[in-house]
Amino acid sequence: MATTADFKNGLILEFNNDFYTIVEFQHVKPGKGGAFVRTKLKSLTTGRILENTFNAGVKVVTARVERRQYQFLYKDGESFTFMNTEDYNQVVVNKKMIDNELLLKEGQEVYILYHTEKNQILGVELPSSVEMILTEVEEGEKGNTVTRAMKKAKTETGLEILVPMFIQENDIIKIDTRTGNYLERITKK
Repeated sequence: MATTADFKNGLILEFNNDFYTIVEFQHVKPGKGGAFVRTKLKSLTTGRILENTFNAGVKVVTARVERRQYQFLYKDGESFTFMNTEDYNQVVVNKKMIDNELLLKEGQEVYILYHTEKNQILGVELPSSVEMILTEVEEGEKGNTVTRAMKKAKTETGLEILVPMFIQENDIIKIDTRTGNYLERITKK
């Protein structure tokens, strides 16, 4: 059990017979009336976003969650197969449980979230950033470097992303998995 004072991004709640993670929250204290917390919750089973308001101090049921390290092996239609890095057991996860599957590449380490009492998979947590090779990059306009101009590029997994003008094909870039935005170019060693 927790109260609204314990809310933080990523906290997993049992709410309306489903598991939700807090995407964002805001404590509000109006001039009149009691304080409340405005939240955006994401269902871990359906991926649907729900906006909900809790009165301040209300008790909520938190899910006991365990993070286990896995390695992504391959994709088969709507299913993704992962291997536990400790005991080499494999699990299959539905596409709905992964926020952006185009940020996954073979051999990548991820965490799979399990509900500890039910041993049920709740979702897949990607690392904060991933490195990808660019397979296609649009030509940039010459002399268009004064503003922060961007051009389209495509990664090895098919993800389309905006990159700065100096980026070339076959460059390795770092991408933020939460936003899907370009972070930096990785220098080749």
